Amino acid sequence: MRRFLASSLAAALLVLAAGCATAPPPAGQGDAAAAAPKPAPKTDPWENWNRKVFAFNDAVDSAVIRPVATFYANVVPQFMRTGVTNFFGNFADAWSAVNNLLQFKLADTGQDVARVTTNSVFGLGGLIDVATVAGIDSQREDFGQTLGRWGVKPGPYVVWPLFGPSTLRDSFALPVDRYWGPALAFTDTQTQLVLGGLGLLNERANLLPTSRMLDDMALDKYVFVRDAYLQRRRSLVYDGNEPDDEDEDFEADPEPPAESASAPAPAPAASAASATNR
Repeated sequence: MRRFLASSLAAALLVLAAGCATAPPPAGQGDAAAAAPKPAPKTDPWENWNRKVFAFNDAVDSAVIRPVATFYANVVPQFMRTGVTNFFGNFADAWSAVNNLLQFKLADTGQDVARVTTNSVFGLGGLIDVATVAGIDSQREDFGQTLGRWGVKPGPYVVWPLFGPSTLRDSFALPVDRYWGPALAFTDTQTQLVLGGLGLLNERANLLPTSRMLDDMALDKYVFVRDAYLQRRRSLVYDGNEPDDEDEDFEADPEPPAESASAPAPAPAASAASATNR
């Protein structure tokens, strides 16, 4: 379970790398736009709850995760961290092959299999990314993308404690996606925890420059991360060929719950939370 929590938090932080650009308001309208109340977007009907969880996750990251990751990055040489990244990436490529097969993307499945085979045999068990040098690029499909490929709508945006940003669809896929990893090869709990912790630290260390950029440029980190996540996931599901209708892949989201600042999370979100617990 701890391995699941650790890898899930690291994956949530990866969406920051996607980024998204927003056009500035017309001259003279910036103050008025900032002062005007903005209703919750259709895809974020639980914004009040999500912001609270986002603030909690950010506080945990600032107090615990980021300092430890910074220490790790300063102590462990770059070539060793690259090897760790490649090692975990090799397992991600194997899971990608499974999902490409489930989506009937046979060419991409073959490419993923070729990557895993090449890196496992010639890359010292995946520590060296020989496949990329040979021109065999990573495809990186996950089960959330597979569900989207077969028509499952994303549903409302939701932020989970420690797990980070998600959608209702990706919340149900999250346990399956996070279960896959190097720890599957071991039955010893201590080894599984060490591998999970190593994966978390390494991924968080890789994202330190992105975190600093986000702190410097984002006026509202919650909106930035939400939009980056949703745009990135949409692009991945459609392989970069999104339909013209921006709302096509969203169900008719429920009305935002009428809740006070202290109101509990909506029932659908709680249901999804139980679905992610292993």
